[in-house]
Amino acid sequence: MSKKFWLPLCFAIVFVGGLWIGNLLQGTCRIKGAGQQKLMEVLNLIQDKYVDEVDMDSLVEMAIPALLNNLDPHSAYIPAKDYEAVNSELESKFSGIGVSFQILNDTINVIEVISGGPSEKVGVMPGDRIIEVDGESVTGSKITTTDVFSKLRGEKGTHVTITVQRASAKKPLHFEIVRDDIPVESVDAAFLINDSIGYIKVSRFARGTYEEFLNASNRLRLNGATSFILDLRSNSGGYMEPALLMANEFLEGGDIIVSTRGRNVRDNQIIPADGTGYLQEAPLAVLVNEFSASSSEIFTGAMQDNDRAWIIGRRTFGKGLVQHPITLPDSSEVRLTVQRYYTPSGRCIQKPYTAGDFTDYEAELVNRFLNGESLHEDSIKLNKEDWYLTVGGRKVYGGGGIMPDLFVPEDTSYVTSYYRDVFNHGLFNKFAYEYVDLNRQELAKAKNVDELLNLLPSNEILLNSFVNYAAQNGVPRRWYYINISTPLIVNQLQAWIARHALGIGASYEVSNRTDNAVIEAIRQLQKPLVTNDQRNTNEE
Repeated sequence: MSKKFWLPLCFAIVFVGGLWIGNLLQGTCRIKGAGQQKLMEVLNLIQDKYVDEVDMDSLVEMAIPALLNNLDPHSAYIPAKDYEAVNSELESKFSGIGVSFQILNDTINVIEVISGGPSEKVGVMPGDRIIEVDGESVTGSKITTTDVFSKLRGEKGTHVTITVQRASAKKPLHFEIVRDDIPVESVDAAFLINDSIGYIKVSRFARGTYEEFLNASNRLRLNGATSFILDLRSNSGGYMEPALLMANEFLEGGDIIVSTRGRNVRDNQIIPADGTGYLQEAPLAVLVNEFSASSSEIFTGAMQDNDRAWIIGRRTFGKGLVQHPITLPDSSEVRLTVQRYYTPSGRCIQKPYTAGDFTDYEAELVNRFLNGESLHEDSIKLNKEDWYLTVGGRKVYGGGGIMPDLFVPEDTSYVTSYYRDVFNHGLFNKFAYEYVDLNRQELAKAKNVDELLNLLPSNEILLNSFVNYAAQNGVPRRWYYINISTPLIVNQLQAWIARHALGIGASYEVSNRTDNAVIEAIRQLQKPLVTNDQRNTNEE
């Protein structure tokens, strides 16, 4: 069966749903219920008889979210003015100048210049500080990330002039840049952890995620990877299709990936693997946590229920509702829940909610932490009556996220009040950026993480420099707590320095060296892929 076979279904649902909602809002659909008739009558009364003149379009803009908020937690309305910003991160590309930036000390700091992009072509460099865009100052406390996006992004082929300050230049530099398509990367890191295990971090399921994953996994295989760690921690989802295509690469033909059920029988689908996957024999570990949701859970559920991978970490978010985007005539968008999805064993992992009142739903993650679930496996409240069997006969449970095969608690061994203070002040990032900026010429000699770490000062000197920096930025020295947190502080500093010097992937190479979930995944990948005696974590 073709990997693209579910797309006609999606298009059909979007088309029919778009007609229905569009006609409803325009008052031209055939009214079938008294409630719908009453709604249209009230709108007409307001328009014709209300004491003051009313902007009916604005009234409808306020009414639509109220309607959707009485359905489920994930149906949503995207106004036309917000459509591009909301969707840009899930598209495979957007048009801009090709830099990653952060606003530090009220200034736009260029963190990374995308290789082959418009900015690299004209000579913009990491460490440059953007002070003007088209002659307008962009410094000061009022500048926001949204402001920067609005000024730097634009249609392909349009021109923008930026003025930058550079440490090595006596005067500001001016660059005229022609905007071009910029790829949106969703695979943040892909590298060999050892000679045979490849690590891939997927931060979201965007339109180009599947292609990125294929490129990354192929590159790792060519370099010797025979097994993989796929990190989906804090991946909140996105498009369903890339998750299905990725799952297809690991499963045998006929293995169920997911099934969907809607209000109408025509919406019910069972989606199997087609047998063309090139990673069917590769041992796999999947890392998840409480922020892994939606498409991440579809992939994870497929791997767990088919006994295909070790699922390692903490219980996932619990989003089992499928939204389809429906574009309305004014280019606004309704994301309407049209289906529930079910893992191969038949479980729906959507956590409970009350239609129209999402107070408990929104507080559920906080309650997990308060109940100690992130630290203690026995604090997890599973519904033992809602159980299912994997293809290998192991028990798994529905009703609120996916429980991993191997629970790895949040590591708080080195977390102290001092660590929280410097973390909450954003000082790791700020210190690392300034350190790299001051030592950029020397650090540029490093071609990989190991070479970079060899160029850094000793852990003791690095720690003391940071403690002094933190003290100058409002966090006083408290050596009792600093000594406890030293391993974590040093690792964070090295990871952030690696990120600013070599890119985001390098930061994972550093942080993974002390990451308990990654360490556990490496350990498990050295065992047989599936044995019921070894993998009975969820058994009563």
